Amino acid sequence: MPNLDPPVTQVSAAGAYRERILEATPEGLDFEPLMALYLTPDTIAEDVHAAADSPFVAGFKYYPQGATTNSEYGARGLESLRVVLEEMEARDVPLLVHGEATSPQCDVFDRERWFLDRELRPLIERLEGLRVVFEHITTEAAAAFVEEMPARIAATITPQHLLFNRNALFDGGLRPHHYCLPVLKRESDRAALVRAATGGDPSFFLGTDSAPHVRERKEAACGCAGIFSAPVAIEAYAEAFHRAEAMDRLEAFASFHGADFYGVPRNTQRIQLERVDWNAPDRDGEGPGSLEVFWAGERLHYRVSDGVSDRISDRASDRVSDGVAGGAE
Repeated sequence: MPNLDPPVTQVSAAGAYRERILEATPEGLDFEPLMALYLTPDTIAEDVHAAADSPFVAGFKYYPQGATTNSEYGARGLESLRVVLEEMEARDVPLLVHGEATSPQCDVFDRERWFLDRELRPLIERLEGLRVVFEHITTEAAAAFVEEMPARIAATITPQHLLFNRNALFDGGLRPHHYCLPVLKRESDRAALVRAATGGDPSFFLGTDSAPHVRERKEAACGCAGIFSAPVAIEAYAEAFHRAEAMDRLEAFASFHGADFYGVPRNTQRIQLERVDWNAPDRDGEGPGSLEVFWAGERLHYRVSDGVSDRISDRASDRVSDGVAGGAE
């Protein structure tokens, strides 16, 4: 995830960021980070060529200006990036999109649909060879759109959008740790996302969008958007698939579909989930600098049995990325 401050816009910066990630990787964990570059108004054709030639850059991420964390560097619309997007199509460099409109006239719960209808669909129709990942989709409309598109269009889905609807934001009071962007949507949207994730369609795959904002920045007058799911990500996905009686399709969603779309080898190493009831950890660390973990204190029905989750959790606060690259993002 390249939305750092300053943003990761060049292959050289992505390489340095990648080294920081590898330095923070727990000892003994075989992990190969794939990087994305931040698509900005200053991106030029030469940046696309450098990304296409890089062995570790997977695509460019588009953040509409004003849509999410550190999005002020983003463009005001895809049309303004026409030349660069045409170059990405020619070099087969995927476009990864945070799909939300940012017009003040648009209701926050309609931002994804506005973006889909007004920007993404016209772009895909015009650039017939461009590969696109509609990241962290949240609505029934987005799921239906991806299902009807050719195989060059894919989408990721987060664990929170599979397990929560927007009622979770107000469960017993205002819940800042359930606030993310795009925001949680209606129950009908959540159900549609579960059907998409568990249906076996290779166009849908894992993408956590995990965001480790410390407690004092979440529990604030203007709190940060983001849900920190990294320590329990695969278990949370397993919970959603378990509830949908689709555990036999979790492996493909988590490990195969994304790798196949990006054209990278599937992992040969495996983890094992054991069927056991346990409570997710409440937090990582202590005090105002701690991180609240997604599904905090709630019951889960599967757990990684080989200790990988513990090793990741132990170093969670050292993470330098907003995403977990074991899946799509």
